[in-house]
Amino acid sequence: MGAWPLWASAAVLIGAAVLLTVGGGPFTRLVDRLADRTGIGETIAGIVMVGAVTSLPGLLTSIVAASAGDTELAMGNALGGIAVQTAFLALADLYYRRSNLEHAAASLQNLLAPVVLAVMLGVVLMAGAGPQVTVAGVHIASPVLVGCYLYWLHLSREVRDRPLWRVVHTKSTRPDLPEEGPSDTSERLSVMWVKFVLLAAVVAGTGYAVGGAGLSVAAQTGLSSGVVGAVVTGVVTSLPELVTVLFAVRIRALHLAIGDIVGGNGFDVLFLSAADVAYRDGSLYAAMGPRVVLLIGLAIVLNLLVAAGLIRRDESGIGFEGVAILLVYAVGVVSLAALG
Repeated sequence: MGAWPLWASAAVLIGAAVLLTVGGGPFTRLVDRLADRTGIGETIAGIVMVGAVTSLPGLLTSIVAASAGDTELAMGNALGGIAVQTAFLALADLYYRRSNLEHAAASLQNLLAPVVLAVMLGVVLMAGAGPQVTVAGVHIASPVLVGCYLYWLHLSREVRDRPLWRVVHTKSTRPDLPEEGPSDTSERLSVMWVKFVLLAAVVAGTGYAVGGAGLSVAAQTGLSSGVVGAVVTGVVTSLPELVTVLFAVRIRALHLAIGDIVGGNGFDVLFLSAADVAYRDGSLYAAMGPRVVLLIGLAIVLNLLVAAGLIRRDESGIGFEGVAILLVYAVGVVSLAALG
């Protein structure tokens, strides 16, 4: 893959970006309808359905990079995707002019997500700095991350069904409830699920191509794989999140928008577990360098800023957390570039 001409890699990246952008709108509307028809709610639909599916290109990109032995691209792609997706949330806040997005879509599930993500990223940091305990070449931290993710999904359902802390509703708050009015029964639920699977497959299929293009760009330009992963492939594979979050805000599926980002971020951490399995030269985490550590710190800070915004709940404008997210992300990218 490193032998791809630079122009071919650029064409693949642009083509993937266009495909992921075009498919984002119809996919978001379909998931919003499924959330209403099935009664699972926008937040859970955003976390599990949109967040996971829109992360599939990034997952395959990290797997391709790890199987080729490029650990920095594999980790940089995953962690850079988390950082840029969180920055997308601030852009969505700017796009939603009625009130502050975190205020309008406040919920326990959305507040829980960045906290659990910080825990998962802390596990990654400990895995890199601690002893490399592996089984069949896979670090024990990789199944721990999967367990954290599954337990998070369980907690999200539990805090929705039996909340012990409640959001104070204001005139700007939009509860996570099915839309009122007659339900759309013109299309069979089974047909909607088939469409969901087909769209998910199309989105996922771009991941292999983006991974190959990223390896080629790193080889042809001499850029650090960590920079290529965080800024090039990480951004391209995160484009579905940008499109879906803006489209969700447009149709006022606000909980779906935030659930998409925080859910996608949680799923992105699992890229490291999958990449660890694909990497056959030992533990993926043992290859963690300063760029990866920087990206982990950046992702933790950005997501805790989201949590702070959900707690503070500014009623109008982008809020302190939105401004801080954009500034911190910009500082993080500059710092990454300064490391070479």
